[in-house]
Amino acid sequence: MPTIFTHAVVPLAVGIACGTRRLPPRLIAAGMLAAMLPDADVVAFRLGIAYADDFGHRGASHSLLFAGVLAALGALLHRPLQTRPWIAALWLFACTASHPLLDSLTNGGLGVALWWPWSGARVFAPWQPIAVSPIGSGFFSARGVAVMTSEARWVWLPCAALAGAGLALRRAVSSRP
Repeated sequence: MPTIFTHAVVPLAVGIACGTRRLPPRLIAAGMLAAMLPDADVVAFRLGIAYADDFGHRGASHSLLFAGVLAALGALLHRPLQTRPWIAALWLFACTASHPLLDSLTNGGLGVALWWPWSGARVFAPWQPIAVSPIGSGFFSARGVAVMTSEARWVWLPCAALAGAGLALRRAVSSRP
């Protein structure tokens, strides 16, 4: 998996690129939380649930169904998120779904249960350029540094470019006479 921080970078970058007129700050923050939430499944290790189980790491919480449930919740909570129900739902679905899609680009683990409950198969993307992050204290090691370098190259830099391009485009459009 990419680190928990990297999952939050994707909605943040899109939010910056789109601007607060289109995506209110509360909605962006909710998207960042939604993008990180699937990794709450690591609590399964403490509960004795095996990694490969449906409710183990990268299981049900990494499915499109889970993203859909969060999207429905977002639609119900659209007022505090300061947006329309369909925008909250679409945004939270995309942010939540970005998590397993990023995880599928990593070079380790068992894959993600993207199609759960219709299929228990764990899948990877055809291309896996992102180094998988160690879980727990292993993050603070030489391998953790290698992971952060990989994530900077494949996620952070493209996200920074997206955010910068969005900002530049909005400024160019707003400065037109």
